Amino acid sequence: MTTTAEAIALIESAGADLFDGDDPAGTYRRLARLTHPDTAGPQGAVAFAKLADLWRNRGTIRTAVGVYSTATLAFEGDLANLYAVPEGHLKLVRDPACNDLMAREATALRQIAERGDPRYLPYVPRLVDSFRHQDGGVKRRGNVLGTTTRQLSSLAEVARRRPGGLDPRDAAWMWRRLLVALGLAHRAGVVHGAVLPEHVLIEPADHGVVLVDWCYSTSEPGDRIPAIVPHRRDHYPAEVLARETPGPYTDLAMAAGLMADLMGGQAPQALRRFADGCRLTSPRQRPDDAWKLLGELDDLLHRLYGPRKFRPFNL
Repeated sequence: MTTTAEAIALIESAGADLFDGDDPAGTYRRLARLTHPDTAGPQGAVAFAKLADLWRNRGTIRTAVGVYSTATLAFEGDLANLYAVPEGHLKLVRDPACNDLMAREATALRQIAERGDPRYLPYVPRLVDSFRHQDGGVKRRGNVLGTTTRQLSSLAEVARRRPGGLDPRDAAWMWRRLLVALGLAHRAGVVHGAVLPEHVLIEPADHGVVLVDWCYSTSEPGDRIPAIVPHRRDHYPAEVLARETPGPYTDLAMAAGLMADLMGGQAPQALRRFADGCRLTSPRQRPDDAWKLLGELDDLLHRLYGPRKFRPFNL
């Protein structure tokens, strides 16, 4: 743009995306120079004031619940960018075509919070806010998730750090706590639908586990898993790929496969058989109760390693 009239027209029609280019500060300076009241007169003054407001509030999303900033990108997930905010993380979908998946996450987390056992709610994120955000004519869905302030690592990171396989005694507490998270969800009528390495976060020092990314979940009878993570296609049970109705047995199969992969050649034969029994082709032949499966896993671990005791784990 080279004229004051062009700059004024651009500002008048602009939203927060005005500064989305490679040089946001340069864009602001050029527009400010062209619309400054000293040179552009009263009409320029109105545009200049709006420009200043847009610049001051760039990257800011205001909802009925709070005000959030996209200034600090923390992670890039499967579907969304996650920005660090005081409440935890602002999760904003990249492609508006995936808005429905973000809405699924909000529905699932609300349902778990309302119906789940309060003792186990720390095993899943806390939904702080859920909203639609319009930016430059594009409507995106966002969720604000309350998360622990502790340092978390995904099981994908654990696998990278332990290429020779994880000691089964370390995998044991991760598996146990993952089953608690799934038991919490299943009792609330929710199937996670994507128990994958990137979605299971651990706190190594205190043996904490948080199951994240509920965008692929189901919370209605007869519902289907809406999408898969393409590069993890081999991790899904047959019923998901066939677009059949999932159930708790779907999550338990994925969890068992995840833990078996994590242990690799370190897993004793009894643990491998246990995991294989959770991953049988027919859903009807698989376990479908996370709490019962946890009890069976505890019995097996006791036979293999004796009474439970805390085992420090460092990445």
